[in-house]
Amino acid sequence: MSDLQGVLEQLAPCMDAPALWLGLSGGLDSMVLLHAVTELRRHSPLPPLKAIHVHHGIHPDADRWVEHCQRECAARQVDLVVHRVTLPPGGNVEELARDARYGVFEQQLGAGNWLLLAHHADDQLETLLFRLMRGTGVRGLAGMPRSRALGQGRLLRPLLDWTRAQLADWAAAQGLAWIEDPANADPRYARTALRHQLLPYLRQHWPMLPNNLLRLAGHAGEANQLLDERAAEDLQALGEPPADPWLACWPSLDMQALGGLSPARQKNLLRYWLHQQGLRLPDQRHLHTLLEQLAAADDSQPRVRIHQGLVHRSSGRLWLLPEQGVPAGQDQSWEAGSSVKLTAGNGWLRCSAGGPLALRAGQWRIGYRRGGEEIRLPGRPTQSLKNLFQSAGIPAWLRPAVPLLYCDERLVSVAGRWHAESALADAGETGFGVIWEPIPD
Repeated sequence: MSDLQGVLEQLAPCMDAPALWLGLSGGLDSMVLLHAVTELRRHSPLPPLKAIHVHHGIHPDADRWVEHCQRECAARQVDLVVHRVTLPPGGNVEELARDARYGVFEQQLGAGNWLLLAHHADDQLETLLFRLMRGTGVRGLAGMPRSRALGQGRLLRPLLDWTRAQLADWAAAQGLAWIEDPANADPRYARTALRHQLLPYLRQHWPMLPNNLLRLAGHAGEANQLLDERAAEDLQALGEPPADPWLACWPSLDMQALGGLSPARQKNLLRYWLHQQGLRLPDQRHLHTLLEQLAAADDSQPRVRIHQGLVHRSSGRLWLLPEQGVPAGQDQSWEAGSSVKLTAGNGWLRCSAGGPLALRAGQWRIGYRRGGEEIRLPGRPTQSLKNLFQSAGIPAWLRPAVPLLYCDERLVSVAGRWHAESALADAGETGFGVIWEPIPD
């Protein structure tokens, strides 16, 4: 890294961004990136720059690291935002810290913002070796992408072309100060052992291995592009999402069309689809479990949990739901005709004047299925809600969240979609309309 021109070239995709955020740990890599970008903005019209530091609370010196970042940012007139996170107990500390860190980054990015991270060529090499040892697939072989979507913005790694040694030489020449995280030398961490034990051995006996692996990552990236293009074609061929407004908001795939693809294309499509929904890709074991569930009996409704999501097969489709599923509703009182956010987080009831329901005096409330509910629709005999839902193709996982409107303990409307004949407004009566929006704000 002899000059800054190469860094400026890497920043080209984000030059028109409303803001740049820089992930700052205070270590060598992120300090190099901070200094490089602040030097570049002296002569180039860069977007406004802010830094973000995530305080994991793991190491006793973490507060001192915050002070270092604050001091270095103040010297360069860069605003710094510090986020403190608490990691859940148990699990892999490295993975938990990474998930927490990226969760903060995603929340912080506004629309069109870019996040700059200081990963370098050695990080890429370690990532490739780590994934190889864990049995990665073709997508994993591509390593860390130089750029990808993140929340409302995008992520960019502008230092991927430089090794850590090159960054260290440049940092020393610039007189930079940085923090050495003791975890980087702790052999209890898998990546640390790989960095200080395995990689030096491989470099000694196979000097060309680093370049060969990075070349492999490039080939894998091209292969992934082709696989994504095929998956996009298959996804389009699967047809449009359900037209039903209660269902169109949930990502889903048509099971019959999906079953018509070869197993290899099914796997490829599922990986692509989940990735498009912003989920971490499932490992081979979870993907195999998911495909086994697809082949289950038609009357079963299997569910498979994946990272930050729940894949549920029901009503002839494969649905992607929140990790804990769709929340069942909670009874609440209600002022008829008024819009209200539902207590359990299962969406909104939006009301409007002049609709078909009669605005009558009485004790109104919002309830949910307990079993045995019936309703008589206009011009039709009384029927159970169970049969009504089945006829309309409402999946079983959504039914506990559907709000039922009661007046004096009489069921008058099913979420504004079906109304009891006796609850319709007569001539001269004030009427109102109701729409249920399943997705909470």
